[in-house]
Amino acid sequence: GFATAWTTPETFPADRSYGQVAEALGPGRTRAWLCGALEVNELAVAPEAHGAGLGAALLHAVTGPAPDGRCWLLTSVRAEAALRLYERAGWRRVDAPVPGKAAPVVLLGPRHPGRVEAGAGAGAEGGDR
Repeated sequence: GFATAWTTPETFPADRSYGQVAEALGPGRTRAWLCGALEVNELAVAPEAHGAGLGAALLHAVTGPAPDGRCWLLTSVRAEAALRLYERAGWRRVDAPVPGKAAPVVLLGPRHPGRVEAGAGAGAEGGDR
């Protein structure tokens, strides 16, 4: 298996699904929760290693150095096994549906300071807080 992560730029990207994420969260939450935070880019585990805890260990290893616990990732609602892994590992879905065909889902890491607000109706309205 492997995992990669990088720091999300202070100027939030607009390519890929980023524009949809920024629209769903609003500019304030996007800046506060994602910009400057460690973003998990890839996490993969060979099928024969599923269920052995490798995914959770890789996720923890790659996000351990996240500044102030600020780490996040983006996946698809269709990635049911991945969502189960992330939620078992303590990640929280942001309660702000991201529009689009692939139904992207934003998750905040277990120590992310925005976790409480993320699960409490963090839609685009009021996103400039």
